Amino acid sequence: MSTPILSRYFLPLLLAGGALISHAATSASPSLPLAANRHWTADNGNGTYSNPLFFEEFEDPDVIRVGEDYYLAGTTMHMNPAVQIMHSKDLVNWELVGYCADALDLGPAYRLEGGNIYGRGIWAPCIRYHKGMFYIFSNINGAGLLVYRSKTITGPWERNQLPGRHDMSVLFDDDGKVYIISGGGSPYPIEELAPDLRSFKADAPKRALVGRMGEGHHLYKIKGKYVDVSAIPGGPVDQMVAIADSIDGPWKVERMVQGESLGVTASAPLRAQPNDRGLWLHQGGIVDTPSGEWWSIIMSDHGSAGRMVSLVPVTWDNGFPLIGLPGNLRKAPNTWLKPNTGHTQAPKPAFIHDDNFGGPKLNPHAQWNHVPDQSKWSLTEKPGVLRLHSLPASDFYSARNSLCHRPPGPESIITVELDTAGLALGDTAGLALLSSPYAWIGVVKTPEGDALQMFTGGGGRRRGPGPAAPATVNAPTISPTAPPRHLWLRVHCNFDADEAIFSWSADGRQFTPLGNPFAMTFQLSTFQGVRPALFNYNTAGQPGGYADFDNYTCVEPRARGIEREIPMGKTILLTSGADGTYLAADRQNNALVSVAAEAGAVPQNAKFQLIDLGRGRVALKAGNGQFASVAGESAVLKDLAGKNPGDAESFQWINLMRGDTMLMSLVNHRYLATKPNEPGPVTVSATGPRPARKGGECFKWKVVE
Repeated sequence: MSTPILSRYFLPLLLAGGALISHAATSASPSLPLAANRHWTADNGNGTYSNPLFFEEFEDPDVIRVGEDYYLAGTTMHMNPAVQIMHSKDLVNWELVGYCADALDLGPAYRLEGGNIYGRGIWAPCIRYHKGMFYIFSNINGAGLLVYRSKTITGPWERNQLPGRHDMSVLFDDDGKVYIISGGGSPYPIEELAPDLRSFKADAPKRALVGRMGEGHHLYKIKGKYVDVSAIPGGPVDQMVAIADSIDGPWKVERMVQGESLGVTASAPLRAQPNDRGLWLHQGGIVDTPSGEWWSIIMSDHGSAGRMVSLVPVTWDNGFPLIGLPGNLRKAPNTWLKPNTGHTQAPKPAFIHDDNFGGPKLNPHAQWNHVPDQSKWSLTEKPGVLRLHSLPASDFYSARNSLCHRPPGPESIITVELDTAGLALGDTAGLALLSSPYAWIGVVKTPEGDALQMFTGGGGRRRGPGPAAPATVNAPTISPTAPPRHLWLRVHCNFDADEAIFSWSADGRQFTPLGNPFAMTFQLSTFQGVRPALFNYNTAGQPGGYADFDNYTCVEPRARGIEREIPMGKTILLTSGADGTYLAADRQNNALVSVAAEAGAVPQNAKFQLIDLGRGRVALKAGNGQFASVAGESAVLKDLAGKNPGDAESFQWINLMRGDTMLMSLVNHRYLATKPNEPGPVTVSATGPRPARKGGECFKWKVVE
């Protein structure tokens, strides 16, 4: 180990465009623990939370409650160890408790020998608890359905194998029967498993759910009713729910989510167009709290960062669990009150990816790109570093023992120290973004000497069996200077632009970009977002030397930026993100209106004092002492005559990314909105944000007093 990890946070950081910043310069909340200021934390520390729950990829979530504890399982595909399991007491603050499989060693392709399982592997787990036993069911493409069981959530996990079932879900019914639903198209078969879960019951009646549902099933029995939740496949798609009095049906089907993007764009956010439909919430499970609340942890795509999960409230309406709040069903707030679980804890980030390799084990959030060769990596050969011995590979995409992490959004800066003294001829070692196409910066050992290169390559294709496609041959960008044996490598990922910049340094302080910016994408070859990876492979057809990696750090410059601020007690201006008009008080008509600035001047009636009502809720007080108030779908001005603001004057302050803010009324759970390019009355009718923030419901704020 060289530099201690904490000190690394305060080194200058080279961002896109060459600007230098310090991690210490980002906005921080003095009321939050240090880790929650440095790493994305959903908990706002004021009784509310903001989505995404994790600002990094977590796929196909399934959640259960066992007493006062919540457990969450997610897809890991080709990565090892497999199926990450999270634990929480409040549904907002989570921690990793482990994985149900150390390795998916199910054949040569799982080890990157003669093929690969990129984009396949283990999908859509179903986690259940029954009679003192935890179960995780997960289909593995081409290998069948694996059933894991353990008396404790931390394992050890025993497993048995069944014939494969696509995106299945399991229900332990009250009468001892065990049902499994699966499939991606109607009719959806509902089968029975033997009580020991080691076979299907061949003599069970033929059952099926008939109706337009989807895939990614979540099957429950709630208050005597059978409930199946599933998602229409795709990106801008909805989630469906079916209800029946009997497992035999008939089933009634309803739309559970409708066009809710939470402001997530279909293209890179900085390139979003006004007609962008966004990427919708569309796959996740539901869970209750001891207090009787219902919630969903549900997934949506987030561009090259991958698929992420959000926590959203569930309201029961006419017997159906629907996403959202009364008055605005099938939509969801991006910021809301934390669930009433009976448990209180300080905000805590779920994922911290730093690793100085000083302990006996790797950071548990790290995963290998396939099943690793355990003899070819070590934390003990040279204590304090990760030593990767090279194995033969034609390119990075087929290289074994690449150690990966998930990069947090909206920006992350990953840096690692590399010592190349142990490289042998033909070795290539460095820092990569695993995707298709992929990119890396590293050192290549050639007959002419060491060369520092930045390289982009292909090798991927839409997932499927068989060997990888031939790598795309691109000319590498080679540094004009021979690299030192000890150097620092860095990649800065900006997910607002879906762009990454690779750079290097001889001293860990001054970094020099190398190569062109890399365009990051979400694609169907790995079926994941980009993954930073440490690698070492040999192109000479035989094992080579070794590379030593140290002080892997992942800095999140915007973990708590303007996106999380509420200017309580300040006098502010609110301008529409659609047309730049000001929110203003029309004192003559006692109404809120949008007005254009005249000759660049700020209208005096556009200034509002932000009154703190607690739990992230605010009131807007105009200069004449009147308050913004909601009457139906109209926004009016009201004289409270010295009384405290009530629900009609209360708005949940909801921050989206990139400094956009919405104000949600507590009366109808809808949002203040202007009419773009038509100054005039403001309504309280918007159901949610347009992804491009051009619908009139998103505002920018600025403190003026």
